[in-house]
Amino acid sequence: MHKAARAGMAIAAIATLTLTGCAAGASPDATPTQEEAAPGFLSVADDAFDAGGDLVVQLDYDTAEASGLDPQGAATARSWMLEGLSYETLTTIDENLEVAPKLATSWESPSDTEYVFTLASDAVFSNGRAMTADDVVGSLQRLLDTPTTWTGQLGPVSSIEATGDLEVTVTLSEPYAPFLSALANTPAAILPIAEIDAGEVDITTEMLGTGPLVATAHRQDEEWTFEPNQHHPDADALGFATLTIDIVGDEATRAAALRDGSADFAVLNSIDSAELLSNAADVTVVGQKNTDFHYLMINSLTGDEALQDEDVRFAINSAIDRAAINELAFGGSTEASGVTPAGLPDACVAADLPSAAHDVTAAKAVIDKIGGLELDLVVYTDEPVLAQIAQVMQQNLAEIGVTVSIEQVDYATYSARVYESPADFDLALSWFAGYADPAMVTTWWNPEVAGFSAVFMKGSDELDALIADGYTTEPGADRAAVFEDLCALADEQSEMVPLVLRPSTIGWNTQSLSPTLTSAEGYGDFLRYVTEFRAN
Repeated sequence: MHKAARAGMAIAAIATLTLTGCAAGASPDATPTQEEAAPGFLSVADDAFDAGGDLVVQLDYDTAEASGLDPQGAATARSWMLEGLSYETLTTIDENLEVAPKLATSWESPSDTEYVFTLASDAVFSNGRAMTADDVVGSLQRLLDTPTTWTGQLGPVSSIEATGDLEVTVTLSEPYAPFLSALANTPAAILPIAEIDAGEVDITTEMLGTGPLVATAHRQDEEWTFEPNQHHPDADALGFATLTIDIVGDEATRAAALRDGSADFAVLNSIDSAELLSNAADVTVVGQKNTDFHYLMINSLTGDEALQDEDVRFAINSAIDRAAINELAFGGSTEASGVTPAGLPDACVAADLPSAAHDVTAAKAVIDKIGGLELDLVVYTDEPVLAQIAQVMQQNLAEIGVTVSIEQVDYATYSARVYESPADFDLALSWFAGYADPAMVTTWWNPEVAGFSAVFMKGSDELDALIADGYTTEPGADRAAVFEDLCALADEQSEMVPLVLRPSTIGWNTQSLSPTLTSAEGYGDFLRYVTEFRAN
């Protein structure tokens, strides 16, 4: 009874903030702390913390791909994270967003197109079979032979060979700077190829990996239960007995669960949740920086006919006030970004983009010339901050004569309208993972490679050429120059418009959990260090 009353108050508070977000804004006092507990970490698990209990985590949404639990088909950050509990990759990303060893304990690059990986000798699938070089070769080859969204991220792989019992050599047809970063994400996970080829496992319904946890139960959109993979090197050191993942779509309910202790750890998509929990003595709320960023899709193919005109799209782009979005939706905790995520090496500077001039007079002249414009703007309800961003943009665009009707829909409806052909929207908001190499996210501006964006944007040969140059140019000044040109051209074409970086708001109950959490993330995996969590 008491818990329900608290949740109800929280829901009311969220609703009020959503409806008045532009006028009220986020209180500076509500901004989650980004203070580090150690270099690169917001929190480091205390070895002395009482451990061995059941760890309960609440997430906003579940895996949802048509390919089921096959990690190569995983297309969303939550799928990468959940499936990454049971699968491992050749490389990983450390607290400095730098590539680090995982199933490959080391590698050499005899040339700029050749990588020789030495594999871990203690990697064992959860069925007890040791991983082999053939599993690595077969997994990567399968990803190439059965193209998914992630296949394009692997780059120009020309051959994959087992060159020793624990050695694999990958050869590229041309240099590809983000190759090692692309191997670090769950779609490039190493699969049990022998069992797959023998028909002994269906990895669309069962996860069989070398990762630290085994999924023992799953009810779609409701709950997961994970238990330790007893063959994993970290199995004996885990600080919890089981992991339960509850899928709880309502933000206020997740906040209430942290307060009453029914959840140990939860993702909170709105910084307003920090204010709601500010008087909860046993709850810590932090802001994890991300290379992820929010962006606006302007449908130049099947949206309002006026959106086929690049001048009209750029007018809309240049009228958007990123500083206002940062202040009103994020409490000043984030920053504007171009196509290459702000903060990554060689990334372009958002303040140098053509739209950064924010010439409202010129933008209004373009819209006046066509007699004004009425557009719909579609957001999904799982992330309250999207509605807040939309409200800021609604006010921005009203200044240049564009009337925006905001439509908030569930994710299934959103996905059908935005990503299925023909796309049924004028404007839509979403976010990209930013990864650890700035070249990776540029892939999505090439509709032919990305696939999903082909239903609402044309792209251009000139932009595709710059994207290709970004792949092949070594990190440094030359690559930074390529990205500067790429970002400027994408900004002028204004089919997908980067807005601001997307920080994660995360909370935990300090009485029941001592977690390890990095200060920054690029693949949406805030459970990256779950093997170090200690729960009682």
